[in-house]
Amino acid sequence: MADVLIALGGNVGDVRSSFRKAIANILGMTQAALLARSSDYSTPPWGDEQQDSFINACIEVETSLDPHALLFTLHKIETKFGRDRARQTRYGPRTLDLDLIAYDDVTLDKPELTLPHPRLFERAFVLVPLAEIVPDRIIAGRRVADALTGVSTDGIFRLADLD
Repeated sequence: MADVLIALGGNVGDVRSSFRKAIANILGMTQAALLARSSDYSTPPWGDEQQDSFINACIEVETSLDPHALLFTLHKIETKFGRDRARQTRYGPRTLDLDLIAYDDVTLDKPELTLPHPRLFERAFVLVPLAEIVPDRIIAGRRVADALTGVSTDGIFRLADLD
């Protein structure tokens, strides 16, 4: 079994409801066990800044799927929630974005998959929820909580829990 970190994001539609359903899909379709789920955070847009704020969260799961099969499944779930990666503007609005952040201590550099996620340490919108659930996790030689101190968290705030 692998210990996997997945980031969730979106800014179109009822994102928090999509997260709840997407997590259920991830667990069901990958036979994974949910180890931890962060709070949801409102975050400023990254890349294309002329769009609505995003909601971001992270989960930690345990799965026996290999990284490529897991990525394929995550993309299948995104499509189910209305995302079309082929037609979508890079860093543009989206219903659901599922990023494979880390898979155990695996390092991969393939055209279809790079692990750990290559822009992890630039993205406060991923590091903030990650630091909530796995502050002491070492990814690419860096402790998550330490990596968070190197980025600006301006405009990021925790959303109240849903009932």
